[in-house]
Amino acid sequence: MISDLDQDDFGYPVNIEQVTYVTRQLADDSSVDLPMWVFTPGVDNMPEGAMPEGGWPVIVFVRGSAFHEQNVTDCSNYFVRIAEQGYVVAALKYRHSDIAPFPAQMQDCKTAVRFMRKNAERFHCNKDRIALWGDSSGGHTVLMAGFTGNRAPDTDAYAEESAEVNAIVDWHGPTDFAKMNFYPSSQNHSDPQCPEGVVIDGGDVLEHPDLSASASPMTYLSADMPTPSTLIMHGGRDQLVPFNQSCRLYATLKALGKDVTFYKLDNACHACYGFRSARALRLVFDWLSDRL
Repeated sequence: MISDLDQDDFGYPVNIEQVTYVTRQLADDSSVDLPMWVFTPGVDNMPEGAMPEGGWPVIVFVRGSAFHEQNVTDCSNYFVRIAEQGYVVAALKYRHSDIAPFPAQMQDCKTAVRFMRKNAERFHCNKDRIALWGDSSGGHTVLMAGFTGNRAPDTDAYAEESAEVNAIVDWHGPTDFAKMNFYPSSQNHSDPQCPEGVVIDGGDVLEHPDLSASASPMTYLSADMPTPSTLIMHGGRDQLVPFNQSCRLYATLKALGKDVTFYKLDNACHACYGFRSARALRLVFDWLSDRL
């Protein structure tokens, strides 16, 4: 017999809205509307005082896809779980590498941040409490967007708003394209047809060091530039993005005196379900609660 059906452990009810956050012109003179799915804690019938003063903190989420076209909605249940904890989740599609090379992806991520700031009242969110979160290629994109903020490369969409964020959550994202082949991986990361090669417009990563460096988050770190608090999580058995990519990022941030936390998921492979387990998510939520 089930006797506790009156106990609700699911958190806040969640509303979902699909919006177009920007329209981009492509190299062939066509255009593309970029969608975003916004998951908000439901405000109807919410107890008085449940919503934090100033609105909910925001998580702009970039889904991993090897830089190709993303399937954002396949993670809808996951975004609902995050929103239930009291966050507005903005899960975006960017211009993927098959229609636009780097820096299109990070530019779109910055535009998404600005869009959420411009529409803070509409989504009941706090424009001063924003984090980026991404996995795999999405991890790379949020690191790039977060480390550069209002600096180039950028666009003028919603330029009156800031692209700066408080925090970044990076799940097993590439951090230094030129060093990916130096450690075990199931993929040749210098091949022009590999994800890293395609996103730099079909070039061999090692034969184009300047372009590879410009597309690598490690390039944008220095002691005198502000850096958002950064949480790194990487599987110790990642067969695709070498674990060392996150080790080097952590060591560099630490040496520069930045706020950085690193969790190794000991037996996790690339993008395994363990990252979405209740235990892993709790680590993220606890970390975010101290920084947003």
